[in-house]
Amino acid sequence: MNYEALLIQTALADERIIVMTAENRALVKNIPAALGNRFIDTGITEQTMIGMAAGLALRGRIPIVHALAPFLTMRAFEFIRTDVGIANLPVKLSGYIPGFLSDGNGPTHQAIEDIALMRGIPNMEVFAPADEDDLVKMLPAIWGSNAPAYVRVNHKAGTFIHAAFEPGKAEVIATGSDITLLVYGFLFDNALHAKEILEQQGLSVGLINMRTLKPADEQAIIQSALNSRLLISIEDHLNSGGLYTIIAETLLRNRLSAHVFPLAIHERWFKPALLAEVLEFEGFTPEKIAEKILNEFQQPKKYSNA
Repeated sequence: MNYEALLIQTALADERIIVMTAENRALVKNIPAALGNRFIDTGITEQTMIGMAAGLALRGRIPIVHALAPFLTMRAFEFIRTDVGIANLPVKLSGYIPGFLSDGNGPTHQAIEDIALMRGIPNMEVFAPADEDDLVKMLPAIWGSNAPAYVRVNHKAGTFIHAAFEPGKAEVIATGSDITLLVYGFLFDNALHAKEILEQQGLSVGLINMRTLKPADEQAIIQSALNSRLLISIEDHLNSGGLYTIIAETLLRNRLSAHVFPLAIHERWFKPALLAEVLEFEGFTPEKIAEKILNEFQQPKKYSNA
């Protein structure tokens, strides 16, 4: 089942659900015919859409809203914060083509600070599925919650069959005594293959799908810090405010220290190109991820048992 099929099925079973878009119908092409007047396209007006969604939520509806991730999280930020966050309304935000998935677009269309923005809003929950299988396993619980939520929508096909979803719980794929990779969203598959490359070098490598970023699974982070010599955060997001920051906050709050090496976007936007070219240029192919990690791990004395 894909995103749209799940949305139609869920909405037909629950008349409270209203599907909205700010003139971006890529994910919801067949929704108008299925839902009739429970589908609303506000046009290129993300702020208006959020205001309307908040009003509908106040009247007992569950709005599921769609827009390009950069415009949803940035253009409409104040409306999300004020109308949805402060009122703690069950508006569900579906951000389309976040991170590297906005491959051919320049900085204005790149959502690489969306996690930081959304997790900074009190009451807002934040989720980043690894692929379509992960997405459809996560959404019923997200849509069924009374909390406002932001989802980094990722409907790319993956190679991994994911475990059942529980909000606030990471998906621990494997544990490793040398290195643990913590990743979310689209880069999960590349991290999975990077893990295989590193294991060919004789390393013990763990992998965690941090699919729920707020609430984050602090215990998964803590156990990784206690059990592995090196933690790696992998994300198509700015280095500040995302997973690297979540790990740092968790360790500090629990009075722990660990060697953490971030693979993220540092103080700039990524070079627009075809997706394969973006990953190659920015160093996020499985091979380049593994190479960077191996170089960091082999630093003299840094990760020794001494």
